[in-house]
Amino acid sequence: MAYYVKDASPSKVAPVSEQFEKILDAFQRHLEAERSLSVHTVRAYRGDLHSLFEHLETLGVGQISELQLSHLRSWLANQQIKGGARTTLSRRAVTVRLFTKWALKNKYIPIDVGVSLATPKGHRTLPEVLDMNDAKLAMDSMAMRAGEEETPLALRDVAMLELLYATGARVGELCGLDIGDIDYNRNTIRVLGKGNKERTIPMGRPAVAALQIWLKDGRESVANAQSANAVFLGARGKRIDQRTVRTVVYEALSAIEGIERMGPHALRHSAATHLLEGGADLRTVQEILGHASLATTQIYTHVSTARLQKVFKQAHPRA
Repeated sequence: MAYYVKDASPSKVAPVSEQFEKILDAFQRHLEAERSLSVHTVRAYRGDLHSLFEHLETLGVGQISELQLSHLRSWLANQQIKGGARTTLSRRAVTVRLFTKWALKNKYIPIDVGVSLATPKGHRTLPEVLDMNDAKLAMDSMAMRAGEEETPLALRDVAMLELLYATGARVGELCGLDIGDIDYNRNTIRVLGKGNKERTIPMGRPAVAALQIWLKDGRESVANAQSANAVFLGARGKRIDQRTVRTVVYEALSAIEGIERMGPHALRHSAATHLLEGGADLRTVQEILGHASLATTQIYTHVSTARLQKVFKQAHPRA
């Protein structure tokens, strides 16, 4: 999973010693080259490790070889005192265990002191999802807008919204989609997910139709030499960026009454929940979403149960 942290870049935090800075750089290269982690995940891990190194310096630990389990526990306890969320503490414990395993292998430390570090359990929150009627309303409203505006970018926005909801794809996967990744014979798309793992996702007829209209009647109007084979393009013809996709989705969903700020991930959550409510098995949904662990997908079973309870309480006279 990609984690996000604020002010994690070295330019926005206090400097550490030259030795620690070199270790940070080496660990970052390992994450990028050998583990193929996303930019956001690497930035988060580096930010966590930088925070640990700052704490070590306040404790008078000048050499990484002096690292002890008590130092790691002290650092996490300090983060908790400062009001760190349990989910953040949990992620930082994962970062440290990953680092100490790597540091032992590369002979920076004599023993893996992080292997026995406990992970604080984070509270799992249920994701926000649209109900099926609201999802249909969002799609229909976007299509109506496209019919009124009659612009290429409006056709693009319809196709993006339909595809995100139909496939449960991540925004980055949508942005990276190439024309050759579309299989109209099978009505599927091929995406490159986290960890450079490729998977094939089915898409429904409305998504296929919207995609074909955009590619036939819209894309050529904005395409140029910078477009290459990208399916979705920005106003200047380059491959669309994630910020633009999020803005489009935020605006589309904000038109639904009672819906607060919900973005592309809400469509991904909604797709998974609606699949399960429609009878899809958990393993299939795991494959569609590209989850490495079935446990990650299981949260949607809780979402469905919560939604059923809510409807029951609202509708049953003796609830």
